[in-house]
Amino acid sequence: MLHVPPLVSTLTIGLVLAFSLGLVAHRLKLPPLVGYLVAGIVIGFAPAVGADQNIANQLSEVGVILLLFGVGLHFSLQDLLSVRAIAIPGAIVQGLLATPLGMAVGWALGWSPAAGFIFGLALSVASTVVLLRMLQERRLIDTERGKITIGWLIVQDIAMVLALVLLPAITRLFEGDAPPDVSTMLAQTAEVVGKLLVFTLAMLVIGKKLIPALLHYVAHTGSRELFRLAVLSIALGFAFLAAELFGVSLALGAFFADMVLSESQLSQQAATESLPLRDAFAVLFFVSVGMLFHPAIIVDAPLAVLATVVIIVVAKSIAAYAVVRAFGQSHDTGLMISVSLAQIGEFSFILANLGMRLNVLPSEGRDLILAGAIITILLNPILFSALDRYFARRDKASGGMVPVPEPLEESEAQADEATPIREHIPVTGLTDHVVLVGHGRVGRFVSKALRERNTPLYIIEDDGDDTAELKAQGVEVLHGNAADPEVIKSANLADARCLLIAIPDAFEGGQVVEQARAINPELRIVARAHSEAEIDHLATHGADFVVMGEHEIGKAMLGELNRQPAPLEDGGAEQAMAGAGPIRGR
Repeated sequence: MLHVPPLVSTLTIGLVLAFSLGLVAHRLKLPPLVGYLVAGIVIGFAPAVGADQNIANQLSEVGVILLLFGVGLHFSLQDLLSVRAIAIPGAIVQGLLATPLGMAVGWALGWSPAAGFIFGLALSVASTVVLLRMLQERRLIDTERGKITIGWLIVQDIAMVLALVLLPAITRLFEGDAPPDVSTMLAQTAEVVGKLLVFTLAMLVIGKKLIPALLHYVAHTGSRELFRLAVLSIALGFAFLAAELFGVSLALGAFFADMVLSESQLSQQAATESLPLRDAFAVLFFVSVGMLFHPAIIVDAPLAVLATVVIIVVAKSIAAYAVVRAFGQSHDTGLMISVSLAQIGEFSFILANLGMRLNVLPSEGRDLILAGAIITILLNPILFSALDRYFARRDKASGGMVPVPEPLEESEAQADEATPIREHIPVTGLTDHVVLVGHGRVGRFVSKALRERNTPLYIIEDDGDDTAELKAQGVEVLHGNAADPEVIKSANLADARCLLIAIPDAFEGGQVVEQARAINPELRIVARAHSEAEIDHLATHGADFVVMGEHEIGKAMLGELNRQPAPLEDGGAEQAMAGAGPIRGR
């Protein structure tokens, strides 16, 4: 029997089981990540299936890098600096509260002060993967409170990079034997901070020109494969260099590199190309967490587990809410940010592993950290849903939904006040209008022609730069994915004249067609396809007419051919060519 390499078996078993249980979770109206975590726990109980924990951890690290890559493309340095006044003190306050509480739990369990310090520090930092997934699902990344939360997370990550370097010296201080020289600790701190500054400056000076120029050069080759490879090389390559040369974490290195790339016109295409791999490897993060979990800790130390969860969910949330309110943000924004940060993840595991390598943190401490991570990751979407219900009840009790200004006049700050948890999308007031999904090459051509005819037009586009450009031109446009039921409902399809789906993804287009047909069975729907199979797919879901680019190009060529007069027998070929019309597209 052939031996399957550990890498292949881990990747295969992890993804297949995650898909299977994720589907079950979705069927039970639970978030898919619940299924991913359960998949990891199942694999952890059955090591004979061939999945390797170390390999799973490494693969999940790739997922974290690619996830930060996608966020960096939508998050500029200006965004980070704009929220520093609240993000920096917020991260510090959470750490100053969670760490002593963790030390108190360690003291109650008979641990050393150093073990308690590592335990408390691990409880203070939120999970990058969980937080960003929650923000993406609720379209909050580009909002003011989303930027505050991400800035808060980045500050925590930077602090953890510093903590990892200084932790051996700090633990010796707690133990009281052979304490390190203060000047040595200051030198180590200065070295870490200096490397971070050099890395940041290098990305701003070199990366700002090198990365966009490289992508533009590759794009002009016309090779989609090379472009995808360039995107992955930038994400992984710069993350690797950041870790090896500057001591920055892989994820943080990828984030800063991609913040620079966000200024390139090709940033949206880069994000699209990395999306499939990003999602697949991010799933492996949850699987790897589940594989580490030892459920016996819940039975052996239930009170310690409860205390751990209370610190993460309650104490950290109170600290976050207090800081947000102290800086003048709304009650709703405070609740959203508090819930977003009420979990722990990847840096917590790194701190736990380092504590065990230093022979400071007992195995019970690592198990408690993992138990806290699993439980709070599972609780996070439930807390968000609870907030949704709370705000819905409050709005109903106050006599209806919170009023939302017209989309073209609505500022980001107003939107944040009016929509506490999930961005509310007002329905357009247009009637007898055309709804255009996608404003790429095809969409631009269509929208230009419709606007020249003064046709009422409503556009749905998922590129933030294109959306901003259209708004500046006075076009009614929504930034979002039309496959989202709430997004497509905003187009007022019941009163629309026609729906034009210009996005190149037929799978996503089929979802849009299906939802639109359910809203308005009489609506005329025109979609776009690249193959006969895609035509069948879109037609099956309810499209009235599907345009395939290759067919239309062929028809145009044949039409030009039919317009050509027959060559003259008496040598009048030159005359025929002279009388021919212009050749379009040359």
